[in-house]
Amino acid sequence: MIKYIVTFVVTLITMMLLDTLWIGFIAADMYHAGIGHLMATKPNFIAAAIFYLIFITGLMVFAIAPATSWKSTLKLAALYGFFTYSTYEFTNLATLKSWPIGMTMIDIAWGILISAVSASVGRAIYNRF
Repeated sequence: MIKYIVTFVVTLITMMLLDTLWIGFIAADMYHAGIGHLMATKPNFIAAAIFYLIFITGLMVFAIAPATSWKSTLKLAALYGFFTYSTYEFTNLATLKSWPIGMTMIDIAWGILISAVSASVGRAIYNRF
């Protein structure tokens, strides 16, 4: 049980750090230019916490625990990121006025990358037990 808890926490911290860099610094201008009119002045930290808990649980269930190797974790996590981020982005593209297609593609790529990196770090911890 401790193996899963430590893996979960390390994966969570990894994803939160990467996402903070992405949202706060690297892609901030893109988000403000594309959807600034929709953005809150202050993040809803409760909603963010719920998202991260759900997302990391998904990575654990679909990419980290069932994988047989680091390579398979990477592939499964990348697919998980692709499907989850694509679902969000294309739903927004379908239902919201002026949702930027360029941002959609970049966000999907980010979802693939952050999922693969976070799960790979988690897998490294998982393998230590």
